[in-house]
Amino acid sequence: MLGLIISIIVIGLIAGAVARLVVPGKQDMSIVMTIVLGIIGSFVGGFLGYLLFGADRSGGFLQPAGIIGSIIGAIIVLLIWIAVQRRRGGTAAV
Repeated sequence: MLGLIISIIVIGLIAGAVARLVVPGKQDMSIVMTIVLGIIGSFVGGFLGYLLFGADRSGGFLQPAGIIGSIIGAIIVLLIWIAVQRRRGGTAAV
């Protein structure tokens, strides 16, 4: 169980960091917020993958397609977060 939680945190960190590198502009986020961004992006990417391709039958946790989906989901979540911050008049700039 602890290994699963650590894996989720590491995947979240990788996906969140790559999303922040890909999206232009400065995002004022801490490392914890980057991890949360990646974890939420993993759920979004997994949901989109399920909608597009159906159920995953291969059964592995750490798959390249899952990591790529996590990164894509994190990019989507980050773009939404930037749009919400801009609409509120926050400091997120693109």
